[in-house]
Amino acid sequence: MTDLSDFKAAAERIHGKVRRTPLLDAIALKSDPAPGARLLLKLENLQPTGSFKVRGATNTVMSLTDEERSRGLITASGGNHGLGVAFGARMTGCPAVIYLPSSTPPSKVEKLKSLGAKTIIEGSVWDEANEAALAHAEADGLTYIHPFADPRVISGQGTIALEMLEDVPEIDTLIVAIGGGGLISGVATAAKLLKPGIKVIGVEPTGAPTHHAARAAGHLVTLDKIETAAGTLAPRTSAALNFELISKNVDELVLVSDAEMKAAAEWLWEETGLSAELSGAAAQAALMTGKVSAPAGSTVAVIVCGAGTDGLPAA
Repeated sequence: MTDLSDFKAAAERIHGKVRRTPLLDAIALKSDPAPGARLLLKLENLQPTGSFKVRGATNTVMSLTDEERSRGLITASGGNHGLGVAFGARMTGCPAVIYLPSSTPPSKVEKLKSLGAKTIIEGSVWDEANEAALAHAEADGLTYIHPFADPRVISGQGTIALEMLEDVPEIDTLIVAIGGGGLISGVATAAKLLKPGIKVIGVEPTGAPTHHAARAAGHLVTLDKIETAAGTLAPRTSAALNFELISKNVDELVLVSDAEMKAAAEWLWEETGLSAELSGAAAQAALMTGKVSAPAGSTVAVIVCGAGTDGLPAA
């Protein structure tokens, strides 16, 4: 991934199959987290499956041969990548099996079933579900699609940066949530290729600091435990490809708590009417807590990466 050709090819491949989401000017009503700056929200929560994951999954499914698709697709997911794979499988008429940890919200399990996917609950975290999915893929010859350590997935996610910088070339800072690292790997790589001086900041939960710990150690690490309700941002370890791309292209990593993500989700709802899950509000949380600054006169863009209601106040 040393030039833009992979990202542009991915954009062509998924054109008309996923949404080109809006880049919204966030004009605060009561509470301005970036006074004096221009704040933009990239609304990936408006994708047909509710998250950005549909981009990478669709790019990958459309890149497969007919024979690979005919064998059936399989993956492991905290929910959102599984929905993307199920979406691609339904679009191309092939079966899909999605392994999920027990922490997956029931609403996502039901949505997967409604798309025709077979769901299997395995383990308490993504890593355990993934081990089972890989074993199943090998035993039955299914085509496995990794949620973050696949160049086709990363290229698909990077199409977000192409859209953002085409819409508003003057963006100075991009703030991006990190789980396994597929989103920020693609967005940061594409953004730096388009605009080398742009700043890219990654945001993880304090209870799942997978990449923060890896950067401190200088190599991949495996966390002993996961302590966050933001399940789609919570692998115990990442992969060499993502570590390399993030090390090269991401300027800074910050951590936010579940309470801070919840406050950010509430702000998105109250100020803009957007329904974001905890992970979808992580990037906004980094800005609202001051862990990422937005200097006066700058243009800061936040990716609202997933829809949901787990961050909203109880009715």
